[in-house]
This record gives sequence, structure tokens and C-alpha cells, in this order.
Amino acid sequence: MKLIISVIICTHNPRSHYISKVLDALKSQTFPQEKWELLLIDNASDRLLSSEINLSWHPNARHIREEKLGLTAARLRGFKEAVAEIFVFADDDNVLAPDYLKNVVDICVNYPKLGAWGGKTIPEYEIKPESWICEIDGLLGLRDFGDDIKVCYWEETSIQSFNFAKKLKQYPDCSPIGAGLILRREAAEFYVQQVTGSSTRLALGRTGKQLISGEDNDIVLTVLEGCWGVGYFPQLQLTHLIPSRRLSKNYLAKLNRAMSRSWIQVLDSHEIRPWKKIPYWTVLPRKVRAFFRYKPWKDAVSYIRWQGACGTFEGLGALTHHKSVN
Repeated sequence: MKLIISVIICTHNPRSHYISKVLDALKSQTFPQEKWELLLIDNASDRLLSSEINLSWHPNARHIREEKLGLTAARLRGFKEAVAEIFVFADDDNVLAPDYLKNVVDICVNYPKLGAWGGKTIPEYEIKPESWICEIDGLLGLRDFGDDIKVCYWEETSIQSFNFAKKLKQYPDCSPIGAGLILRREAAEFYVQQVTGSSTRLALGRTGKQLISGEDNDIVLTVLEGCWGVGYFPQLQLTHLIPSRRLSKNYLAKLNRAMSRSWIQVLDSHEIRPWKKIPYWTVLPRKVRAFFRYKPWKDAVSYIRWQGACGTFEGLGALTHHKSVN
């Protein structure tokens, strides 16, 4: 029987009880197992996961070891190994609802020009979070845009000429994030073609404990440039397991700084340059001015947002291009 979905889990040193929950949710999928495959990409974990994690319950499951550390490297290996027409990425802390895969197929059939899509991401915290977490929960990969379907195609907004300023304005709010990301094979292949040979884009994505990001935005922008659509579908729901260490002020500040810096880098790699490059010597004075503007001593959220501003200045100072869009 032809496989319709490739479920790809990229993991590095996973928590055993988290990955167990992820796999238990996949065992409970209503979509028949003979119609999908499961690829567990062991991304240079300290221990060999194939000797610890049993996948024998699934008729089309494989352990794959990728020695090059980094999320992008692991995803590219998944692209290479997958045989189905739809790729579903589940992180090692993503618990998919039982009807997730069934809904993925229905959406793929009903929206043939979609290249990438996702849905609701609901948190399950290891400990009760501080009340201020709700103000910056986007940093944790959480999203709930309600119960309405949202899709976007760049060609439908008359951006055929690749007006870079408009591209930025039109970066869709409904774009999928990495948790539960779905890609059509053709769109994934286009992405692989575009990033191959680009050291900058291949370096995006988490690598071990480093918080470099932007790989999800890079995929979305590439899919849109390839004239596919992106979308949000509320019937796709997953639970994001969030450990206590990700709820600290310092972790979230480092994360926001890295994400803000990476965002500039991703846009620049797509020739989206709405800002002028700033002289590197001005980065520190700008951080100081932002310190008094954000008042990070007030509370955790102000500190986290100030760190995000610092990341933006670092990104703008590191740009090699001087072209800007007025």
C-alpha cells in the first residue's frame, strides 16, 4: 500500500517520558498505520536511541541516525529519507491529537495549493507558570488563533513582482510554526533546492543548547516564494510539553534575543530588507537607549522584551547588505 504521510520526529537527547508520550499519541492515531510511516531522526544524541526506543509497534517505522548536530540538518535528513507525499514534523515534546493525521490528509486534499500548514498548539506545563508567561507565550511555540481557518497565498495579494517591502507586510500571521509543521513533498523539495549550498540558511535552527532559530520562518518564506500557500487549521491540535527550565526569565530572554537576531538574518537571506544596516559601533549605544525605554528592571516581561530589542540591533549591525526599502 502506498504511504500517504511521513511522520518525522527530530530529536536530540530527548526526555524519556516526553518521547514516550509523543509515541503513545502516535499509536492512538485514527489514521491507519499502514498508510503512514514513522521516522525517528536521532540527531547526534549522546546515547543511541535505536537501542532504547522501541518502534516495533509500527509496521513502517525506522530509526535514522544523523550525526551532524542541528535541527536543520535533522530535518534535511528526514526529507531525504521520507517516501510519502505529505511530511508531518512532530517535535519530541509534541503530543498529537488522535485525529491529527486524518485531518492532515483531509486538508491536503481540500487545499491542493497549500505547501505548509499547521494548527493549534496547547501547552502542558511541567510546573505552574508565572502569571506573566501569557504575555510572551509565543516564544514557547504556543498558538491558538481561534476556530476559523486562515490561509494565505502571496500570488493572491498581487505580489508576483516580489516587492520586498510588501512581502514583509504580508508575512502571514497564519504561517505554521515548527511544532506539528506539515509540508507537501513538492514544497519540501523546493525548499531543499533553495537552501542547498547556502551556509547561512543551513546554519539556521537549534543546535544542541544554542538558541539560534529562524528555520521555520525560512521554510515559510521559501514555500510562499514557490507559489504555494500556508495556513492555520484549528482542527489540527497538539499539546506542547513544556519543562520548567523553559519558563525562567533568563531562558526566555536569551531565546527572545536569539530569535530577534535570527529574524533579521532570515529576512536578509530572502532579500527582504526594510531596514538600513546600522554601523556596528552604534549597537551598544542603541542597547543602552533601549534599556531606559523598556525599563527591564521593572518586571520579567520588560526584561525579556529588552533582550529582544538587543537581538534586533545585533542582527542589523551584522548585516552585510546596505540596500534598504523606503
